[in-house]
Amino acid sequence: MFKHEKQLFHPVEVERPNPQYAALLQEQLGGANGELKAAMQYMSQSFRIKDPEIKDLFMDIAAEELGHMEMVASTINMLNGHDVDAASVSAGEIQTHVLLGLNPGLINASGYSWTGDYVSVTGDLCADLLSNIASEQRAKVVYEYLYRQIDDKKVRETIDFLLNREEAHNQMFRDAFNRVQNSGSNQDFGTTKAAKMYFSMSEPSPGNNPFSKSEVTPPSFN
Repeated sequence: MFKHEKQLFHPVEVERPNPQYAALLQEQLGGANGELKAAMQYMSQSFRIKDPEIKDLFMDIAAEELGHMEMVASTINMLNGHDVDAASVSAGEIQTHVLLGLNPGLINASGYSWTGDYVSVTGDLCADLLSNIASEQRAKVVYEYLYRQIDDKKVRETIDFLLNREEAHNQMFRDAFNRVQNSGSNQDFGTTKAAKMYFSMSEPSPGNNPFSKSEVTPPSFN
């Protein structure tokens, strides 16, 4: 069961309309590393999880991502202003102005529709956690790119908040991985010599290359 509370997870404002930037921000609404993708991925993965605490973690983060999606959509709506004008978007998607009536759509910055193909689910907790760690890292990178391309202080405050929440989720998933790292697809790591061998295929190799001199170790996070 879900309940919608009419209060944003974090308040959003803009200093002025900016339809061009609204087109860029669409990436985090309907893009491959956006908030809808994250919410659907973590929720879908949670259905098979047997550990009740980790299952709750996935669902809690998924619910927060839906809140982030609402924040992004609200910001896009403010940035688009109140008049359709495709000429105000010199590059990027223009569907907002010619099809959606300025409604934030489930599309990316190029106008391509969101798809369930963005969602990664394996049923293996270690594999899904590693996928989620990477997803949060990619989302953080996108927000960093977006932050650099806007001088609107209010929009920057929103992006800064979202960027830091991605980092928090990243750490939560890392902690969960450390807890289950000896299970599932990761439980047999190192049972044979081949699992720990590194082959240096780049010659000449730097003399101080740490990878070519040490054994491969199983993943873990601090």
